[in-house]
Amino acid sequence: MERLTFDLATTSLRELNTFLHTDAKEGKVEAVTVVNPDGAHNIAVGLDCPISVEVVGHAGYYAGGMNKSATITIDGSAGTGVGENMMSGKVHVKGFASNGAGASAQGGLLVIEGDAGLRCGISLKGGNIVVGGSVGSFSAFMAQAGTMVICGDAGDALGDSLYEAVLYVKGSVKSLGADAQYEPMTDADIATVAGLLDKAGLDHDPKAFKRIASQRSLYHWNADANQEY
Repeated sequence: MERLTFDLATTSLRELNTFLHTDAKEGKVEAVTVVNPDGAHNIAVGLDCPISVEVVGHAGYYAGGMNKSATITIDGSAGTGVGENMMSGKVHVKGFASNGAGASAQGGLLVIEGDAGLRCGISLKGGNIVVGGSVGSFSAFMAQAGTMVICGDAGDALGDSLYEAVLYVKGSVKSLGADAQYEPMTDADIATVAGLLDKAGLDHDPKAFKRIASQRSLYHWNADANQEY
């Protein structure tokens, strides 16, 4: 199997993405290395074949978005929307991630070794997100399904309007959002956290995490609540 290198200092991003959307599907190339990304937006978006892509440097907006089957590693930090709407596969950010990381992800695994910005995991729909550092405010807002493991702290309104997604936090939480609550950790929760930490390559005690899930009081609209929940 072949490995190719694309240098974005001399090759256009369009040429890289065209290759990943066409020739890469033939299965003759096992891995692609992208050098000199220089914060380019939309690197390796919409991949739907089991190829490995390594970005050596920092990526801009929406890197690895809409991923299906591919394994994408960013050896740096990523801008807004990394791994958004991911279907399957894995996106691994070795540095930090900006706002909206993993937004609306329906499957797959997003790993962020550093901190993540605001609204990490917003509208999560089934994917798994592991953050080695802390997350910003309104993370997991309206998260419908899936799991988030946060090894650091969380900002304001964590899990606001949470549905069936489950959050695990090791550090402190500035505040919980509407309809989110702490629940006891079970053996199954500990096993889930341990499994995701192992897949992410992070070393933490799974028993040190707190479980956050929905109170389910927002499932049905209450006209008499006067917006107070």
